[in-house]
Amino acid sequence: MEIEQRVTESSLLASYSDYVDAQRLVDRMSDDGFPVESVRIVGEGVRTVEQVTGRMTRGRAAASGAVGGAWFGVLIGLLFGLFTAGAGWLLLLLVSLLIGAFWGAVFGFVAHWSTRGQRDFSSVMTLQARRYEVHVDKAQAAQAARYVL
Repeated sequence: MEIEQRVTESSLLASYSDYVDAQRLVDRMSDDGFPVESVRIVGEGVRTVEQVTGRMTRGRAAASGAVGGAWFGVLIGLLFGLFTAGAGWLLLLLVSLLIGAFWGAVFGFVAHWSTRGQRDFSSVMTLQARRYEVHVDKAQAAQAARYVL
């Protein structure tokens, strides 16, 4: 099945250095009933920014893995608990949580250990743009211009 893509000419309505300002303009247009389906926010000069959040040790890797594994264990325990009669579901949930936490810690530790010190830090990666341009389809450009005046 082929997906049809809408290709139309657009006009630059406004340009901002902050995404929140571009979002605010489109929100104002939407609140006023403007057909925002014809509006696009385009990031110009996009780059990735990696914010280092701390040192990653084997202990922190194991702890992080344990937390993720515990959540997975709770999910599995809840699914199996649907088919458990009586108060046994609570024990099943606790056992699933503990098993998930144990294996998550093991996998977190081994994953960090296997890097051999190549990445001893944790980080969060985001996308940022130099400018955020609000574009509108040419057919709607005259009507949209009143929002930036």
